[in-house]
Amino acid sequence: MEKLRVGVLGATGAVGQQFIALLKNHPWFRVTALAASERSAGKTYREAANWILQTPIPENIVNMKVLPPQPEFNCDFVFSGLDSSVAREIEWKFAVAGIPVISNAKNHRLDPLIPLLIPEVNPGHISLIQLQREKYGFGSGFIVTNPNCTTVGLAMGVLPVFQQFGIRKMLVTTLQAISGAGYPGVASLDILGNVIPNISGEAEKIRSEPLKIFGKLRENKIFPAEISISAQCNRVPVRNGHLISVSLATDRAADLEAVFSAYSDFVSPLTKWKLPGAPQHPIRLTDQSFDPQPFAQVDRDNGMTVSVGQVQSCPVLDFRLVALVHNTIRGAAGGAILNAEWLKANGFLGGVDNR
Repeated sequence: MEKLRVGVLGATGAVGQQFIALLKNHPWFRVTALAASERSAGKTYREAANWILQTPIPENIVNMKVLPPQPEFNCDFVFSGLDSSVAREIEWKFAVAGIPVISNAKNHRLDPLIPLLIPEVNPGHISLIQLQREKYGFGSGFIVTNPNCTTVGLAMGVLPVFQQFGIRKMLVTTLQAISGAGYPGVASLDILGNVIPNISGEAEKIRSEPLKIFGKLRENKIFPAEISISAQCNRVPVRNGHLISVSLATDRAADLEAVFSAYSDFVSPLTKWKLPGAPQHPIRLTDQSFDPQPFAQVDRDNGMTVSVGQVQSCPVLDFRLVALVHNTIRGAAGGAILNAEWLKANGFLGGVDNR
């Protein structure tokens, strides 16, 4: 099978670097174009990027020339790791030019015609693509986004409960790694030995994005889930891994044994598709007393699994649990790559529009 040609927008940033690292040796996709800001354009990738990952820059990328982020290079689709300050306009240009965009930026997430996609949770929302093409004049282009990194962990972490019993309320407290702030991120004198009890705009995303993700698609429209969510977000001195503490109230009565059964019985809807980046068990329940922990579980299944533990009855709501997500892999670049795999498997990516 000939690999699809991939462009990476925002290639020198933290998320762009994860795209490059995770796409090395991908069986379906190959990076053929890198784009970044004007100050990086014209340089080789080695010259332009301050590489912060532990693995080396792939050899085929080191001397690749960085291009300006304009839809003028040959590729079948692009991943966007662009900063939100510039992502809206640039991503739109690519879509209008007929180039599909799989984005990690926040700008288009709540657009009613743009899927906010987690393939295990709302795979059918990709049917919105044809509607956005018609309304926005994208031709063969489109935009699909993945959620905020914390939202991914939250939605995956409570998915078995939501599917079996429904959810009407959630109280969410997050302990978020410093890599979620990008590079250079949080100043060392602010975060070392400290906890910062506010992350700008984060609580708003957690309150709004799950409603769209869990929403029902009917008559070419997403009807948001009716869940009341309160969120408090904290930055903690951990390199990778967002820990999410959740108390929730279910729509339908359930006991603790039934909740455990919901997790043990959960089967990924992607299993039969054999997508390269899809873990066989995207949600793993642990019964260890002190888990999940970023140090122990964040890299499980190449960073694509959400670990869940501390599942207990709650004296205030119905149940409580703790979920752990790798914020730059499952919550960002790895999640976007899985989205692209799902889109390709369903005929939305392939070099030419075959829908």
